[in-house]
Amino acid sequence: MPSVSQSRTNTRAEEVAKKLKGIERYNPNCRPMLEEYVQYQIDNHFYDFDANMALLKMYQFDPSNFQGDKVADILLLALTNLPKPDFLLCKYLLDAQKCQENSRVVEALHFSELLESCRFQEFWEQLERASVKIPGFEDRIREFICQTINRTYQTISRQELQLALGRLTTHEFEGLIKTRGWKILPDDATYIWIVNHEENIKSRNIVEKIKFEHVAPVMNIV
Repeated sequence: MPSVSQSRTNTRAEEVAKKLKGIERYNPNCRPMLEEYVQYQIDNHFYDFDANMALLKMYQFDPSNFQGDKVADILLLALTNLPKPDFLLCKYLLDAQKCQENSRVVEALHFSELLESCRFQEFWEQLERASVKIPGFEDRIREFICQTINRTYQTISRQELQLALGRLTTHEFEGLIKTRGWKILPDDATYIWIVNHEENIKSRNIVEKIKFEHVAPVMNIV
């Protein structure tokens, strides 16, 4: 059964979705509502990609209304949905010059570059110096990093894994390893076993079905 806060969040999301239907989607009068809705998403721990894209499109239509801090919040929310391409889709709607005028937007763009190039240690170092006020941001980014590691590594050194996951106590780190089903190698405790990718390779029998009428013209030529 959904909690009261979940019901309230769902109701608000439905109200916004209704206002964004048809020609009302880019009605300038909706802009203040959408800007306030960005903070509402942050406060209530959810993410509405469609509504945020509508707001960015309004900024694209009328750059004089561009609100750098709102754009930064939208980009940070989009990062929490990696590896989906939300961040790139948001980025395509932004004016490069306007972005450079806001330090928080520049920071969010840099975060994306570090994460998408798997420079995880650098990301955590940059985040340490930043002021990101989105509840659960680190946990959701860490989940993306775990997914990436799961797809990439068979074994990884404990030190490298700790640096990639960033800012975890020993207890939290070991708890995460257990939750993910990773294991410390019994013969070398400095390495973590992630997954045997060879076990996930499935062979396929490819059967080509070619009908006689498809090859008949070729046979006539020969």
